[in-house]
Amino acid sequence: MQTLIPDDLRPLCRVEDIPDNDAIGFPAAPGGFTGLMAVRNGETVRVYLNSCPHIGTPLDWTPNKFLSHDKKFIICATHGAEFAVTDGECLRGPCRGDYLEAVAFELRDGMICVPADAGL
Repeated sequence: MQTLIPDDLRPLCRVEDIPDNDAIGFPAAPGGFTGLMAVRNGETVRVYLNSCPHIGTPLDWTPNKFLSHDKKFIICATHGAEFAVTDGECLRGPCRGDYLEAVAFELRDGMICVPADAGL
């Protein structure tokens, strides 16, 4: 049986599509400018705008490369700022103390769904 997703939600992927302790990116919604990224640690998932709070550039230096080598931090490709995976707080870099913009999401039978206008 296929999960029905209302029009006001946009499906990103299934939780298991994100490797454990890793992150993947998603394009902007149609008509939007800013993509999204989702990071997974076990069954815990967080979704953020793929945008550095310092100057708004995408975080990944190549597609789906968001995390530090040890997978402990989200790294901004532009200037190396380090963000906590757990809450998006910038711990080191020019935007220290700022936060990545968290995106609300729902899990629908294991599918990560965000508001259709997320990133607009």
